[in-house]
Amino acid sequence: MDGKVTHWQTTGEVKDSLGRVLRDLRISVIDRCNYRCPYCMPDEIYGEGFEWLARKHWLTPGEIKRVASLFIQLGVSKLRLTGGEPLLRRDIVDIIANLSALPGIDDLALTTNGTLLAERAQELKAAGLKRITVSLDSLDEAVFSAMSGERGDVGTVLRGIEAAQRAGLAPIKINVVVQKGKNEHTVLDLLDHFRGTGVIVRFIEYMDVGTLNGWRLEEVVTSKQLVDLIGARWALEPLERNYRGEVAQRYAFADGAGEIGFISSVSEPFCGDCHRARLSADGTIYTCLFASQGTPLRELLRSGAGDADIVGLLQNIWRHRADRYSEIRGQGTKTVKISKVEMYRMGG
Repeated sequence: MDGKVTHWQTTGEVKDSLGRVLRDLRISVIDRCNYRCPYCMPDEIYGEGFEWLARKHWLTPGEIKRVASLFIQLGVSKLRLTGGEPLLRRDIVDIIANLSALPGIDDLALTTNGTLLAERAQELKAAGLKRITVSLDSLDEAVFSAMSGERGDVGTVLRGIEAAQRAGLAPIKINVVVQKGKNEHTVLDLLDHFRGTGVIVRFIEYMDVGTLNGWRLEEVVTSKQLVDLIGARWALEPLERNYRGEVAQRYAFADGAGEIGFISSVSEPFCGDCHRARLSADGTIYTCLFASQGTPLRELLRSGAGDADIVGLLQNIWRHRADRYSEIRGQGTKTVKISKVEMYRMGG
């Protein structure tokens, strides 16, 4: 680092072309996953012969820390680690320890499929991870197996969640992608399992991420449909958002048994309050989950570029940002015909 901009100095908040402030950074640490969920990484495409990103092209823990520290100077205060499956990185604890040491971070979270969580939860917490989100689309063994590409085991994931609870990685959130004809009939059983445990279940509308998941609008179960379904079983009360830009609409069970959330990117786009940038495992910056291209940073990092130069580039990227894909998609069209980066490359 060249010393022109230090870790604890800030350049002030930066706004994009639509007035949205940069607040969150999602960091994909790996492009690989041990699942083959059809809506993300279908097995017929990502099979044994698929060529993944070479490990030498992954950002190192030090490089990830450096980029995160520069984003903090631009107002980022929340970090989330994603993948692929982030726990497949053997140095994930080092990455977390590096990031947790950065001043100015209010939240450090990680999203995982839970397969390796039971054995790693305690060391993740010890390294400085604050909370965790687990992807779990159903408790029905057959349904879950199909939705994980025949690679997931419900019992393993549940043991991981229990280990995370013991470790104090709270609040734990469960992300459930709901597809019509696939798992909507198992929603109530999943909620019944987690009610009263302190675990927050969040239902995500099936989205047209990437270009390879065969998305069809007809397969979307809207949040309103789910609220009606769940509300017929348990009385729900709407809650205020925790902060501007929170993606989930929050509800509480009226009997005090906990909280649930709904993420409605298809039926009720929230582009207007999106404050997220994304950093891929190979060091590319993306400004939207549905981006068709990004800005590479890795060579800059490895060629001796100074902090001030990289901060200037990041400012420029955000100030020119005009992404609002979900709003455009929602203006009467079923999908927007553009080439999009696959989600496993940039993180969810």
